[in-house]
Amino acid sequence: MAKTAGSIQKEKCRPLRRYRLTLWGIVQGVGFRPFVYRLAQSWGVRGTVYNASSGVCIDVEGEEDRVEAFIQEVLVRPPRLARIAGWQKEELEPYGWKDFTITASLTGDEQQVVASPDVALCNDCRRELEDPSDRHYLYPFTNCTNCGPRFTIIFSLPYDRSRTAMAPFTLCPECATEYTDPANRRFHAQPIACPACGPQVELLNNKGQPVTGDWLKKASQLLKEGYILAIKGLGGFHLACDATNKHAVSLLRLRKGRPRKPFAVMARDLDTVKQYCFLNEEEAALLSSPAAPIVLLRQRPDTDLAPEVAPGLSTLGVMLPYTPLHLLILQAGPPLLVMTSANPSDLPLVKENHKALEELRNIADYFLCHNREIVNRCDDSVVSLRLGGTHFYRRSRGYVPQAIQLDLPQGPDVLAVGGDLKNTLCLLKKNLAFLSQHIGDLATLETQKAWREARERLEILTGTRPELVACDLHPRYYSAHLAQELGLKVIRIQHHHAHLASCLAENQAKGPALGIIADGTGYGLDGAIWGGEILIGSYEEFERVFHLKYVPLPSGDQGVRKPWYLALSYLYHYLGLEEAEKAAQRFLSQGLPADVVLNIFKRKFGLVPTSSLGRLFDAVAALIGLCLENTYDGQAPSELEEAALSAGNLSTYPPYPFKLEGREIDPGPMIEGLWEDYKKGIPSPIIAARFHRTIGEMLVQAVKQASEITGIRQVALSGGVWHNALLQESVYQHLTTQGFTVYVHRLVPTNDGGLALGQAAIARCLAKED
Repeated sequence: MAKTAGSIQKEKCRPLRRYRLTLWGIVQGVGFRPFVYRLAQSWGVRGTVYNASSGVCIDVEGEEDRVEAFIQEVLVRPPRLARIAGWQKEELEPYGWKDFTITASLTGDEQQVVASPDVALCNDCRRELEDPSDRHYLYPFTNCTNCGPRFTIIFSLPYDRSRTAMAPFTLCPECATEYTDPANRRFHAQPIACPACGPQVELLNNKGQPVTGDWLKKASQLLKEGYILAIKGLGGFHLACDATNKHAVSLLRLRKGRPRKPFAVMARDLDTVKQYCFLNEEEAALLSSPAAPIVLLRQRPDTDLAPEVAPGLSTLGVMLPYTPLHLLILQAGPPLLVMTSANPSDLPLVKENHKALEELRNIADYFLCHNREIVNRCDDSVVSLRLGGTHFYRRSRGYVPQAIQLDLPQGPDVLAVGGDLKNTLCLLKKNLAFLSQHIGDLATLETQKAWREARERLEILTGTRPELVACDLHPRYYSAHLAQELGLKVIRIQHHHAHLASCLAENQAKGPALGIIADGTGYGLDGAIWGGEILIGSYEEFERVFHLKYVPLPSGDQGVRKPWYLALSYLYHYLGLEEAEKAAQRFLSQGLPADVVLNIFKRKFGLVPTSSLGRLFDAVAALIGLCLENTYDGQAPSELEEAALSAGNLSTYPPYPFKLEGREIDPGPMIEGLWEDYKKGIPSPIIAARFHRTIGEMLVQAVKQASEITGIRQVALSGGVWHNALLQESVYQHLTTQGFTVYVHRLVPTNDGGLALGQAAIARCLAKED
């Protein structure tokens, strides 16, 4: 019905309502302000929106129904990349705003905003990149508010260009127009750039001399010819070569000193992925998501992939091009490239041009560099899909520094420093946990320096000044020393208690719960090395209910790196000297000093008792001839799982015997059974399958007994052993079908990459008790 003058007059007389809406979380660098601006235009409300340290602030005024509808849509339908962690609404006196504007950022109040993770290239920018008529055609730094670098280029918040690595690049008139137009998708896109005003790429040889000509044509041709390139990406350098070129991949392994650890690959598109791997819809969606992680997929047989890419494994870590630079290289060059982190052994990921030329000149033939600084180094994330959800092996680019919401009591802000391996750190601010990017193993001074840089940057980006520090109980951990140098109160936390708490925390579970905590190494309360534990506990306390029976193993790295050491120890401990000597003869025939090692066990020299399930996997892999030396972490268990998978359905194989006595899980009968099978010539895949079946049975039986004693029906699975999909899926299925609630990791790695989350949760709860 048409409005009358009277009805219009009544609308004009309707009272105005004015509110200040403050939203925090990932709300800067994701197109939030232009989204609010356009929404305000559609609802006919007036006011302003601006960035502040506390988040995004919206001052909105208008008729009450319009204002309420506008606020509701802001909260319910925010931009795709935004994550609203919380919001506050305050009514104000009407001001008389004439229109709706976007105003400059403010600083000074409590910081509650979080930097956005880096975001993969969006479809709109990709179309421009491939359009010869567009000014962004073939420009490798094309981006908008929906994609591009975030975390890796930011120094501090609020997220403005002046606080990023883009500050040195002055906008050209065309980019400036887009940047200041609220209707444009590049409005306040801080990394905005074009060929006229943005960063540039340069191809160098390994002496640092420029290679003349079109960098894209040259680089693509070099890759086709089998050369190795160091490519500066988003969070650091990659080493790249043609993944179908056997010689190039073998040469990369030789130069990098990485004989067996699988390489990740980058595929041109999903069609290319399907040529090499089995791919379902969920995996395709994960590959194509804004985070664009490396996804572990099952390989197809009989492809032209060089076997040296993932030796001994049927899985392949695959990612899609997530920057324009990567996409251009994949479109012009080979459609499948090895794309592995560029770092010399045990050193951090290289991110500076001069460092790359210095540290990688003996590995890479050519260097593809650019002049945009990488502020925060950030490795690629590695995930798989399992049990209907995401399973993290490494949580880094695309996810960091996105917060994890916890359900904990209020208390002090906490810094948790993690462990020494696969290190990440965690800042717990109120009920938000911020985990750092993957830092790595802390054994070198260079990695410890990288740890300090990551901590300082995370504190700045989250506005957190921790009041206490949590670290591992191990007295000689490098991470514990890093905690002590901060001069704050330090809370030491047992390794496996932290694993249990990490799983409970990300699932927002209170406990008490039973925990099957299985890994390689963790310092126990009795000074032994733990790693095969059934715990009962909460954040405040825990008790060890069952554990794998202690076996004396060599101290230090030798036992970890050489599974055949462990094989001799298990045989000697469970079956005696005669059987151990038989195995020693086999190892001697392969050129290994088994007689020397056997004497160590006889003399009981330098041995440490351990209940580690991870070490048991190592020992069995060596016993049945699958893997005698770990050239990378987890090699023996991975190859043991591969053997078991090749045997077919696990349930068709009977488990070996084992014993539960007192609080001990005794694998002795299993060791005897599988050793006899090996001597009889039973194929190793069948032995591996029976071994997996036995481990699953013993863990389930131990949990059932613990549940009968305690009445607890919640079970958390944590620790690096649970990367074994065959074991995890078997145990999960058995427990859930028997009525247990089973928690697994979905948001952080089950290995030590998630340890800091548990440390932080425990420290918060213990501090509250004080």
